[in-house]
Amino acid sequence: MPQATKYNEDNIRSLDWKEHIRMRPGMYIGKLGDGSSPDDGIYILLKEVLDNSIDEFVMGAGKTIEITINDGKVSVRDYGRGIPLGKVVDVVSKMNTGGKYDTRAFKKSVGLNGVGTKAVNALSTEFLVYSVREKQLKRARFTQGTLVEESELETSAEQNGTGVSFIPDEYIFKKYRYRHEYVAKMLKNYVYLNPGLTIVFNGEKFVSQNGLKDLLEDNNNIEDFLYPVIHLKGNDIEVAITHSKTQYNEEYHSFVNGQHTTQGGTHQTAFREALVKTIREFYGKQFDPSDIRKSVISAISIKVMEPVFESQTKTKLGSTEMGGDLPTVRTYINDFIGKYLDNYLHKNTPTAETLQRKILQAEKERKELSGIRKLARERAKKASLHNKKLRDCRVHLGDIKKDRRLESTLFITEGDSASGSITKSRDVNTQAVFSLRGKPLNSYGMSKKIVYENEEFNLLQAALNIEDSMEDLRYNNIVIATDADVDGMHIRLLLITFFLQFFPELIKDGHLYILQTPLFRVRNKKKTIYCYSDQERINALTELGKQAEITRFKGLGEISPNEFKHFIGDDIRLDPVMLDKSMTIDELLSFYMGKNTPQRQEFIIDNLKVELDKVEA
Repeated sequence: MPQATKYNEDNIRSLDWKEHIRMRPGMYIGKLGDGSSPDDGIYILLKEVLDNSIDEFVMGAGKTIEITINDGKVSVRDYGRGIPLGKVVDVVSKMNTGGKYDTRAFKKSVGLNGVGTKAVNALSTEFLVYSVREKQLKRARFTQGTLVEESELETSAEQNGTGVSFIPDEYIFKKYRYRHEYVAKMLKNYVYLNPGLTIVFNGEKFVSQNGLKDLLEDNNNIEDFLYPVIHLKGNDIEVAITHSKTQYNEEYHSFVNGQHTTQGGTHQTAFREALVKTIREFYGKQFDPSDIRKSVISAISIKVMEPVFESQTKTKLGSTEMGGDLPTVRTYINDFIGKYLDNYLHKNTPTAETLQRKILQAEKERKELSGIRKLARERAKKASLHNKKLRDCRVHLGDIKKDRRLESTLFITEGDSASGSITKSRDVNTQAVFSLRGKPLNSYGMSKKIVYENEEFNLLQAALNIEDSMEDLRYNNIVIATDADVDGMHIRLLLITFFLQFFPELIKDGHLYILQTPLFRVRNKKKTIYCYSDQERINALTELGKQAEITRFKGLGEISPNEFKHFIGDDIRLDPVMLDKSMTIDELLSFYMGKNTPQRQEFIIDNLKVELDKVEA
């Protein structure tokens, strides 16, 4: 028997609040990351500070919030009431201290009940807070949660409000970078949910006149809408609904008290149920729920008294009650949709007729595909049991907590050698590997039928669990890991085409990435440097000397597992795949994958000239 480990009073220790946050940051802000994913920790830090400013606006104080991000430093200034001057230090450095406990002041708060800004403070190398109230100012400065400077009360001509600036700790957020697109999307969501609010980010102004209607129209091409957005508003609830002409899956944007619940929750489930129930009753037919919801694009926002979330970062609502004397979340949403959507369809006959045709068409397609889908599921189940295309991670096998799913990643690889290297070097808790066999099919212009008939697509769809809804997506990050050569680039393009054609929400919601792997290894007896470009190779030679050994990696399979673990671990480099708003998905696919070879050649030549000019300059 193994010798028992000693366990006595010496093994027990109490952590200071900031030590606990720094030791277990994931408990407070979810996953860490470097900013390549929209749910990485640096964006949660910004959100926690911003939520307090939003609460001030909700309470009727301050219509403008100013944000600047420069060289990794974040500053947020609101014009609300300002933190009470005697509590400026406590509010950002004492756990369980904040104004959100007083429901008279914050009935439907966004903020994290006294935790959020403390987490930001503890996880920053520099954290500065100041408050202005009635011509008086109080400021304090911290380093990694430790107070290093506290001012006396000063006279100030500034407007009332609170200012916070912080620099995330690079020890925790390694080589982080704020991406403008992710910050902008976060800020747009705030203004959609708060009419009358203006947010200024690095000089760019964000404001919304039409709430969730603007959200749907800004995130999609209006020409793809089957009918004009149905926009319904009531006390504590707002809904926007339409259907896509081309999209296959359901798309939902859900919010609670201004918080983007990216993983849905009780309100989103209730909305999906209410949509089916209302439409069935309106048309007097028991349509299949999947036919009603197929291609739906929608958004719902509700306000709940003291909401309960399923995680610290509040991405999924767990509350079943609205609070106060209101009914349950489910009943409240069902009653609202049942009344107002029904009224809208009665008053807007063209929309009602268009929607009915859409549902009947979905029903027809579902019945035509039913046999194929059944066979495809059986093939996928059999393949997952007997083949080794998917090497899953423990987060989906029940060995670690569900909250870790934010960190789950699926690498899509090409060939046995590359998938073997990644499989041997991955983190088995959170990283899975799907191995492609040869080049995928060019799916441009094909119907959903091809997803079931093509073995690679069918098995990939099954691995991701996205056949019916993005709610069931098994991996938060989907990473295309192919060689950095012509064939590898082509496979990337074919996979991106597949996702754009059938599952564009994966890209819209920021789940798809390209893995960067080094092109060169430059080393001498003392040091090894991995280089991702020719310029980095030149810099490495300058540092290590001309006699350093240079290895050119021709493919992922040539990189040993011992080395590969560096490139998919803490130092992983990911390029997010993002949509260009200047083109519709159909236009994008038509240009890159259609039969317009001369146009593409001209585009490549023109852009090659631009790149060559840059090199010469």
